[in-house]
Amino acid sequence: MSSIDPTTISPDILARMIDVGRRLNSTTELDVLLHQIIHEAAILLRSEATSILLFDHHSGQLRFRAMAGELAEQLADMEVPIEGSIAGQIFRSKKPLIIHNVTKNDDWNPEFDSELDFKTEMILGVPLLDSSSEPIGVLEAVNKADGNFDQEDVAVLATLADLAGVAISKAQLFEELHQAYDKLNELDRMKSDFIALASHELRTPLSIILGYVSFLREEAQDAQAKQLDHMMTAATRLRTLIQDMLNLRYVDAGETMLDLSNFDLLHLMHDTATRQYEAAQTKKQQLKFHRPKKPLYIVADRGMIEVVMSNLINNAFKFTPAHGRIDIGAVQRGQEAWIYIRDTGEGIPADQHKRIFDRFYQVEPHMRRRHEGMGLGLSIVKELIEVHNGRVWVESVEGKGSEFFVVLPIKQD
Repeated sequence: MSSIDPTTISPDILARMIDVGRRLNSTTELDVLLHQIIHEAAILLRSEATSILLFDHHSGQLRFRAMAGELAEQLADMEVPIEGSIAGQIFRSKKPLIIHNVTKNDDWNPEFDSELDFKTEMILGVPLLDSSSEPIGVLEAVNKADGNFDQEDVAVLATLADLAGVAISKAQLFEELHQAYDKLNELDRMKSDFIALASHELRTPLSIILGYVSFLREEAQDAQAKQLDHMMTAATRLRTLIQDMLNLRYVDAGETMLDLSNFDLLHLMHDTATRQYEAAQTKKQQLKFHRPKKPLYIVADRGMIEVVMSNLINNAFKFTPAHGRIDIGAVQRGQEAWIYIRDTGEGIPADQHKRIFDRFYQVEPHMRRRHEGMGLGLSIVKELIEVHNGRVWVESVEGKGSEFFVVLPIKQD
């Protein structure tokens, strides 16, 4: 920060500076902030032109970022070297500098005025420092309208630079965060596009493979049948992974894809559970469906809810050992449908209860996994339920099984 004594500033100007500081701290857009600073500098110092040069980390030079006065358009984005320039001298020394006659300064380049068709007579410049007192640029005023720059002008510009330096650093940080956020959004979009394209392209050849394996299985002898069963299991697993990727289209489309209809939730759950149970018979698990006597109608996207039920029930079978038990049911509570899927499986550590709903997150370490999958199923469940203004959570004790709850409004607004 500057060591200039602010008591040399008149009370009227000091009061204005306090107001300026308040406004600068409330601005996070860098370009808006820079123009506020040079506008105030021009008024307070009554100078012919004012400018801000910021250090460019890529080129290692100073670059004009904001200008007020006759040279605004001509100086836009022009670079100034750190070595051999007045602005560079101020930047390196981190001290204010008054030059009453630029022609007598060794760092003055007369070609500058020639190129711009402008007459520079005097310059007052101060460094812009961040909160760590590191230079980030230079604030300059050129040609005072009524005489020479004096020590009050130095104090005014240095105080303004003190206020501006921290505000500029903050605005630059916000700008970098916005750029990083935009980059992450772009990467996420590219990832989603790739997943959608890859899964779509894989589905057709996989369907052909499954068809031929099924046909060969019917005609095969015992030894060949066993090998074909392994092929069918692997292909079915791949189909499940592809289906998970395809289901992301529901999530990414969000509410725009909602195709609402009135249907019996219990009937959908029973059909889904029956299909999953038939596929899991080799583990000799027990399935109990707790179905109330009356239908439970809801207004929702049937396809999305079927994906939710399929993923949750498939997880219950997958993580429950042989001879284990899965209980599935739903009841109406007020204007909500409460669904539960309970298993006697491995359970989930308490610190993982929320993280399992993140995309691609898996409880098991990647190098020691015992269960297949991409970690998409539960994230799809959560996001599809939230599209319906519902809730989903898990209650689980490691080693004693898990119970997933899904709550959906009976009618969508």
